[in-house]
Amino acid sequence: MQTTPLALLALVAAGPLAAQDYPLTIEHKFGSTLIEEAPERVASVDFAGADNLLALGIQPVAIRHWYGDYPRSVWPWAEPLLEAEDPTILRGQLDFEAIAATDPDVIVALWSGITAEEYERLSLIAPVVAVPEGVGDYSMPWDDRALLTGRAVGREAEAEALVGEIEGELAAIAGAHPDWAGQTVSVAYRWNDAPGAYTSLDVRPQLLSQLGFVTPPAIDALIAGNEFAVTFSPEDLSPIDTDLLIWLPPEGGDISPITDLPARRFLEASREGREVFLDEEISGAFSHASLLSIPYAVDRLVPMIEAALDGDPETHADMRAATP
Repeated sequence: MQTTPLALLALVAAGPLAAQDYPLTIEHKFGSTLIEEAPERVASVDFAGADNLLALGIQPVAIRHWYGDYPRSVWPWAEPLLEAEDPTILRGQLDFEAIAATDPDVIVALWSGITAEEYERLSLIAPVVAVPEGVGDYSMPWDDRALLTGRAVGREAEAEALVGEIEGELAAIAGAHPDWAGQTVSVAYRWNDAPGAYTSLDVRPQLLSQLGFVTPPAIDALIAGNEFAVTFSPEDLSPIDTDLLIWLPPEGGDISPITDLPARRFLEASREGREVFLDEEISGAFSHASLLSIPYAVDRLVPMIEAALDGDPETHADMRAATP
């Protein structure tokens, strides 16, 4: 997959785009939001929300920091597109005064986890676009999130073009790897000494499903409500003993907390070399699941999966390949 962020933007610029009608009403779990006219100043309180706005040609007036040691709070795939030298960065709890100071025309909050009280306070500043009814705070599929963002900011046609390009590339990868269809995958991690994995409600397994993989029932069986992730005992890692096991790195990138798990040696996925260990940058791109990060992630992830599933437990194309 060779689509870069700049190439995606060129794709949008190359074709005619239909004008979007306003006023616009968007329904969501807190009610409905009326946007009177196409916004010029857009604030994002989404984690990773700057990515989709930048992909759509919007310079966000506020960016919510998620994680990562990047001065302007955007990662390498988005950094070249951010024009502001000193953008307003929201860190920790929402700073309503800082958001108001950016004078936004609309506030995008589709991957934010905002409460009803926070929604009401934000609505005093500008119209707020929140997650649809019945969708978990962090469970909105990447394409729906991109399309709704595009609709809210008057760039729906651009969003459709970009989503279509990415979906076409994902379909091409799946078509080139028919053996991936129906194979189980777990996206796992170790956090505060507890191992866990993402459910089919999370964007990471959802993205892998477009390459043919499926989340095993043993993981989704642990969902009690609408959890996007579940944890289990470090003594029993059987829920993640899948055809492909992808590990996200612990903080700092040291994988020894994972490789030192005593129960890991009993996993067939481990013994047969069907694991992928992501470094922090690729894990970040995979986790952002945005119009900018997906091409960046998939370009790097596909060779890792190919090496993990080649039948040779000694071949690696992930971060271990560079380790002496």
